[in-house]
Amino acid sequence: MKKYTLILLLLIAGFGTRAQTKEAVVKVSGEVTSPLTIGSADLQQYKQTTVIRKDRDGKDHTYSGVIVSDILTKAGVTLGSELRGENLAKFLLVEASDGYQVLFALAELDKGFTDRTIILADKIDGQPLAPADGPFRIIVQDEKKPARCIKQVTAMKVMFAK
Repeated sequence: MKKYTLILLLLIAGFGTRAQTKEAVVKVSGEVTSPLTIGSADLQQYKQTTVIRKDRDGKDHTYSGVIVSDILTKAGVTLGSELRGENLAKFLLVEASDGYQVLFALAELDKGFTDRTIILADKIDGQPLAPADGPFRIIVQDEKKPARCIKQVTAMKVMFAK
């Protein structure tokens, strides 16, 4: 009987460990044709891009990750030649684990409208983001204030303005 109790305890302990180490993901949903759930390994499947941005510490840092419009394109969001007419009323709402939210008009993310690079970063200066910042963070190139460089990103929702 003791042998079975020990096995049961080990199984319970193993399940608890897996639940605590659940991988963080970003869910892409809303006005998309193919909703996505992106984890760290998934992010590496995209073309990697770097952005240099001055942080609150006053120093330039090199962030690396994926251009947000590349992720949205894979999710089937109307970008490129389709971004006209009523589709110009769509926006991207980005949410953090603490409830903080920021938004971007889709035109702000489309290379046909802007040269600004906006990425979903997972690294800073070649290292993973600090737990307080990551594992995923939006980095907006050349924006004067870092208010939309949202930390701990968990969701990106494409929606129509009403």
